[in-house]
Amino acid sequence: MPDLSLVIPLLNEEESLRPLMEQIRGVLSTQDRTYEVIFIDDGSTDGSIAVLEDLHNTYPEVKVIQFRRNFGKAAAYTAGFQRARGTYIITMDADLQDDPAEITNLLAKIEEGYDLVSGWKKKRFDPLGKTLPSKFFNWVTGFVSSIDIHDFNCGLKIYRSEVTKDIRVLGELHRYIPVLAHMEGYRIGEIPVQHHPRQYGVTKYGWGRLLKGFLDLLTVMYIGKYMGRPLHLFGTVGLIFGTIGMLINTYIASLWLQTGTIQYRYPLLMLGVFLTVLGVQFVCTGLLADMLTRGPQPNEKFNIRKILE
Repeated sequence: MPDLSLVIPLLNEEESLRPLMEQIRGVLSTQDRTYEVIFIDDGSTDGSIAVLEDLHNTYPEVKVIQFRRNFGKAAAYTAGFQRARGTYIITMDADLQDDPAEITNLLAKIEEGYDLVSGWKKKRFDPLGKTLPSKFFNWVTGFVSSIDIHDFNCGLKIYRSEVTKDIRVLGELHRYIPVLAHMEGYRIGEIPVQHHPRQYGVTKYGWGRLLKGFLDLLTVMYIGKYMGRPLHLFGTVGLIFGTIGMLINTYIASLWLQTGTIQYRYPLLMLGVFLTVLGVQFVCTGLLADMLTRGPQPNEKFNIRKILE
């Protein structure tokens, strides 16, 4: 069993892969630790897989997972985490913007007693179209989650292996792994890391992904607070609507008993009936969700074309 597992998802990064592997080997040759490098090709359409196959044939520590199509970074992380055997799991991007030299600093920090240490790209070399939405995203995420981290979306992180086994990274929730880990009681740390300008390819981040990120943040907060007890959320909302509806209906009924007419209050009557029915529906939804959460939980879906080990 290796001491370290490097999990590196990629999409169309053929020009970066050889230099990245050379940098990784240069850094880890100074460490008295065994390691494996797991590349996950997330449906690349360039020559990435040919480069990966050559690296696998050249270096015994290189493992390759190739998806049949693009399933997203969360799926790539899930596939890599499932096959990682190291005591510590390190993730980084394959575009050469993350510096493998930071592995030494990440190891030193996590051995202070942390369960997950995230990199902080304090000085970035990205276009404004990437840095502005990223800063806004990080500020909102930190405010909502109350976690003192500056850069949630930094790909350079180190985990104790139990963290990657405990957390299910669904959809696009890879951005929120620190939040998910914090909700499970793991200790989170952060260190500034060196960031380099992109040398090859184009960035895959922008305002469109920012919107998806905020929708995923709502998912994370729901998972953290109500995943095991959805009836508490839906039931509370249902009781509020139902109570308001019943009060309105009681008022209309008392008015009719006293005067024999509801005096043109038909819209109010319809509102009362609507809120009562809506309240019942919310409670029923909560009951169904509660039953579903007690059943088998889904895993991130992906289709693997080949695995080179």
